[in-house]
Amino acid sequence: MIKREIEICGKKIPFRSSATIPRLYRAKFKRDIFKDLGKLEKSYVGTQKDGAEFQIDDLEIFENVAYIMAYHADNSIPSTIEEW
Repeated sequence: MIKREIEICGKKIPFRSSATIPRLYRAKFKRDIFKDLGKLEKSYVGTQKDGAEFQIDDLEIFENVAYIMAYHADNSIPSTIEEW
């Protein structure tokens, strides 16, 4: 397990990563984190070749993973990303 605090807008946010992350991700978002990360990898390779930018759906994967890692470190954070 890895724990880190990252300062975001002057506020320290704890993040935690462990083997539990894929299960938490599936429970919260009803999606497979490995498939999402695979999609993100393909998108990244495509942006490198074409000079394009990530799509909104791709950026949402980053947001979802960050939320799950923050929730894993501190489950008192709001239950929806919008409230977070």
